[in-house]
Amino acid sequence: MQTNNNKIFLRGRLTASPTLSHVNHGMEYYMLPLSVCRLSGAEDILHVVVSRDQLSTLSSPGEGSPLAVWGEVRTFNNRSGVGNRLVVSVFAKELSQEEGEDENRLELSGTLCKPPVLRATPLGRTICDMILAANRRYGRADYLPCIAWGSLAYRCGAMEVGDHMALEGRLQSRVYTKEIDGQIQERTAFEVSIMSLTGEDT
Repeated sequence: MQTNNNKIFLRGRLTASPTLSHVNHGMEYYMLPLSVCRLSGAEDILHVVVSRDQLSTLSSPGEGSPLAVWGEVRTFNNRSGVGNRLVVSVFAKELSQEEGEDENRLELSGTLCKPPVLRATPLGRTICDMILAANRRYGRADYLPCIAWGSLAYRCGAMEVGDHMALEGRLQSRVYTKEIDGQIQERTAFEVSIMSLTGEDT
């Protein structure tokens, strides 16, 4: 199985101290909530997962600390019944506490695994929703929700299940409400906002 392109670079500031995420093969992994501002001024709060060894290289990481991350976007199915069913995070490969302007750059390729849904927002903007399967090594894949707007949405809407897609964009968060057992709950969705379609994998 071919490995797809999946590279993300983030630079922003932590909104809280690291918390334990999970343990895998004896290694502890921690979640760092990273705030990255868009040009519009809107804020994305993204979940960065780092190993204990990586965390030990950082100097007093906590709320307000700058952080730059090079890594991949990862997903897994949450079967706990609590929170979102699809959990999207950034798996860090390199970290730095360098200062700088906020950045959010993603290069991604994969295969469409569901028919694209082309629709209009209440304000009349055209949007296309897709699920892109990006293969990792060792036979695993990440299933990433993607959105495109305007003329790009029409191009994506014309694609079919099984088509290859390569894109540049950003990972973003979106807060929404959901009614569960008569109670309104606030949740956060994570999705890839497509800025442009590119050529084949490099």
